[in-house]
Parts: sequence; structure tokens; C-alpha cells
Amino acid sequence: MRHAHWNDLPSGGDLFGELHLADTRPTEEQGHRLFPGLAACAAGSAAAAWLSDHYGFPIILLGLLVGLSLNFISANEATHRGLDFASRTFLRIGIVVLGLQVTFAQIAVLGPIPFGALIVVMALTMGAGLLGARLAGQSPYAGLLAGGATAICGASAALALYGVIGRQRLSQAQFALTLVGISLASALAMTIYPLIAGEFGLNDAQAGFLIGASIHDVAQAIGGGYAFSDTAGASATIVKLARVALLAPVVALVSLILRPESGTNTRFWRRLALPWFIVAFLAVVTLNSAIAVPEAAREWALSGSKALLLLAVTATAMRTRLDLLLEMGWRATVPVALATLTSFGIALLFALTAI
Repeated sequence: MRHAHWNDLPSGGDLFGELHLADTRPTEEQGHRLFPGLAACAAGSAAAAWLSDHYGFPIILLGLLVGLSLNFISANEATHRGLDFASRTFLRIGIVVLGLQVTFAQIAVLGPIPFGALIVVMALTMGAGLLGARLAGQSPYAGLLAGGATAICGASAALALYGVIGRQRLSQAQFALTLVGISLASALAMTIYPLIAGEFGLNDAQAGFLIGASIHDVAQAIGGGYAFSDTAGASATIVKLARVALLAPVVALVSLILRPESGTNTRFWRRLALPWFIVAFLAVVTLNSAIAVPEAAREWALSGSKALLLLAVTATAMRTRLDLLLEMGWRATVPVALATLTSFGIALLFALTAI
């Protein structure tokens, strides 16, 4: 009978099992922990919220900048699960909760002509994003993301569309740069568009349509409308919420037209299925349209949605490589810039001629 040599035994010198435990349990535990990443994301988001509250900058933009400045945290693999969870799950729940801000009655109040004009503005804006990506030599998915986010509701739409496009088609660096461009353009538009509306002599209804149809983020669109007048603010709110309501059909259309990723054989009928969070968003809009949700509950839901989207944006920025972001250069901003200019130009044309 052959005797085993001591040195051939696994962990032969591990008298008390410390080496075995170090090789197994810590690795397994770290792979399943959400806390490190969630804690880092929460700290970055809290810093962004504090800066926004004290200095008045858009909170999503600050979440991006704080997250990018802390992206060295993601070098620790223990943070990956938590950051990925925040960037995906918090995003989807935030989109669902956003449905409490929209009703079908608000869309009906808009009227057929303004609603038709809004559809044209959104379609041409998405086309401009795709054209801008092609002119700048960028991926068509970057143009689709920039055009869709500009056409619908800014950062919220960008997050929803990126959830459908996927990291395999579009890098997180391009996604982060698109979010930065959208947030900056939206903040600038909130200040400039009301002044331009005044220079063109637009009335309250025209100014409300222009601002609601062309400013990206919900808060900036409503703020820009009320900066012109209370009546224009109410009109801009209705137009903007109509764009938010169109988030679901646009995301459904994008998921349908995108080809299956390489190596997958997805049947056509499966591609017709909406992402679960878009189905839930539609269900919440339907519920909000059918019953009278208390105003306090809607305000809490809006705050919760903003918080979840902020966490998702911050987590995404923390997982973004700055070296890839810097390598992209100015060409990566062309889709957002062209989509923004197109959105404003077409909306102004309709405001002057059809509203």
C-alpha cells in the first residue's frame, strides 16, 4: 500500500483550517455581498443631493460627476455586485414609480394637433440623434440612446433605453457621456428657452408647448415653463408628461427593432414582449388614471423615483472607466447636440405655426 506524502496533500500544513477557509468562504461571501457597492453608491448620491440642494445644480448631473470622481472604488471587486444591482434594479423600479405622475386624461387634454406635433418633434429628434452618430463616426446605438433620451424625458429615458440596448452593444463610458450631455443641455435650456420664447413673442400656450416639447428632463421642463408664466408652466407640464407617457411605446419599439445579440436565436414573438419594468410602468399609469391617487402619495412617489434614478446614475458612473471616457473626445457629444438643436428647432416651428 502506497503512503501519501505530506507535501502532496492539499493544505497539508493547514493544521487549524485557516488556509482552507481563506480560499473558500471569503471569496464566496464577497461574491454575494451587495452592501459594499450599495454603501458607496448611497454615499456618492447623498453628496450629490447635498451639493444640488446648496448650490442649485441639476441633481442627476451632480450624481454623474460625483460617481465619475469616485470610480476608483470599483477597482475593488467587492463593490461590483452592489453597484450593478443599483444601476439596474433601482433604475427599473424608479421608472415604474414614475408612472404615478402621468394619466391618460393629461394626454387627452393636450388635443389632437399639439399631440400630433409632439409625435413629429419626437420622431425627428430621434432621427437627428441617429444622424449625428453617423456623421461623428459613432455607433448607431449611441445615436439611438441620445435621440431617444432627448425626445422623451432625458436621463430617465436614457436609463430605460440603455436597459434595452445593453452593455454588449454600447459601453458604459458612452452611456455616461450621453447622460452628461443631456443633463447639461437640459439645465442650459431651462434658462435660455423661456428668454427665446419671449424674444419671439410667443403667447402662453405657444411657450408652454415649446418648452414642454424640447427640454429634456421633467423638472427642468416644468421649471422653464413656470419661468415664462404660470399658464405656460401648466401647459409645459401637460406636454412634458405626454412625452413621459410615450416612454413605454418608444422603449417597446426599440426592443422590437434591435437585432438579437450575436450567438442568440430569439424568436420574433419573444422580441414583441416588453421589458417587465415597462409593463409595470404602463400598469401604474393605468392605475393612476383609474383611481384618484392622493397628492401626498404622488409627491412621495416622485421623490422616491428621483432618489432611485439618482442612485442608478451614480452607480453607473462609478462603474465607468474614465480613460475610455476621455478617449472618446468631442465626437461622442455630437448625437446629443444635434438631437437637442433639432428638438428645439422643430418645436419652435410648430409653436409659431400650429399652436
